[in-house]
Amino acid sequence: MDTQPKPHVVIVGGGFAGLWATRALAGAPLRISLVDRCNHHLFQPLLYQVATAGLSAPDIAAPLRHILRGQRNVTVLLDEVTGIDRSERTLRLREGGGLGYDYLLVASGATHAYFGHDEWTPHAPGLKTLDDAFGIRRRLLLAFERAEAESDPARRAALLTFVIVGAGPTGVELAGTLAEIARHTLNREFRHIDPRAARVILAEAGPRVLSSFPESLSKAARRQLERLGVEVHTGGAIERIDADHVQLAGQRIATRSVVWAAGVAASPLGALLGAPLDRAGRVQVEPDLGLPGDPRVFVAGDLAAISQDGRPVPGVAPAAKQMGRYVARAIRARIAGRKARPFRYRDFGNLATIGRRAAVVDLRGLRFSGVLAWWFWLAAHVFFLIGFRNRLVVLINWAWSYWTYQRNARIIVEPRPSSAVSRRRAEKPEEAATG
Repeated sequence: MDTQPKPHVVIVGGGFAGLWATRALAGAPLRISLVDRCNHHLFQPLLYQVATAGLSAPDIAAPLRHILRGQRNVTVLLDEVTGIDRSERTLRLREGGGLGYDYLLVASGATHAYFGHDEWTPHAPGLKTLDDAFGIRRRLLLAFERAEAESDPARRAALLTFVIVGAGPTGVELAGTLAEIARHTLNREFRHIDPRAARVILAEAGPRVLSSFPESLSKAARRQLERLGVEVHTGGAIERIDADHVQLAGQRIATRSVVWAAGVAASPLGALLGAPLDRAGRVQVEPDLGLPGDPRVFVAGDLAAISQDGRPVPGVAPAAKQMGRYVARAIRARIAGRKARPFRYRDFGNLATIGRRAAVVDLRGLRFSGVLAWWFWLAAHVFFLIGFRNRLVVLINWAWSYWTYQRNARIIVEPRPSSAVSRRRAEKPEEAATG
């Protein structure tokens, strides 16, 4: 009987890279610990739909324990990594103390980057987590509610002005969807304002929207956005963001609702590895996604900086999935005393939706836009969702929204938490209780 202990693989992050690596190690003679601060895997490409009330959180997220319930070699740990000691091969966890490893995969993703202006954070939230999506949804829906109760025309106009910073896929999708909400979903629901008068401004410092797409599709996307009523500003950077306005290329725009979709920075965990980082904080890895000088540590997903054919591998979901599966193969190879071939990213193309029956698709040279691209985008995103229930629910919700223009996840929880009564109860509960 073999009494040799099984190698222990620790995977940090339950996103695309971490989860795909975990599942690719199913059946391997290993012990796997999957560590994440959240208990769920999130399908981030549709996160903007939660932020704009088109889908609910369970539609695009699933508990990690449920996903991995049949994989007996995995233990899921709800915890946060606070330190990495590569010499001792241990991790420090906020709740669970120390955790040793034989092989380590760090795939903790990315966070928001404000290009040195972290003071903008409270006024311009980014979109990376479900908490972010809930906060943005609340902010956007409350803007219409407060405009309905506002008698001053200037303040009302500011409440009905929405600025999206950054015209990558997330920014474009947010701007197009928000324009549809104002012009169709909320139409005839208010008595003192006309939601169709809302301004949706998409600001991009670069020369065009969707810069990662071919120029022809970028131009098509801009035309589709403008048909929806989005004001597209390119070639001018945001200079200031405050609670009541933004400064865009020297122009002051009064607004109470700004969403940040302009940049990302690597997870802070990358700095704990003690390895070379690029300007965005991503870890510069070897061709096999291993850490330089440490064959037992791998980095994958948005946290990994690796180039291929002279171009960086993009921080997109397909790349993260491929990295995760590759690391699983590399670990198997190293345990068997073999060397894995270098990682090779297969780029199947890009796609982004702008709004109802409007999208752009680039499939490695096959380029199209409009209605056909929109249907392709829908089919692809439904197919890649995790679980039959999620696919079915999303499909039903999208069909309902298509025929009715309605978005059913429009509940605002505690719309006035900062009222005088709430503050008094929070600060002096004993006085509030007695009157």
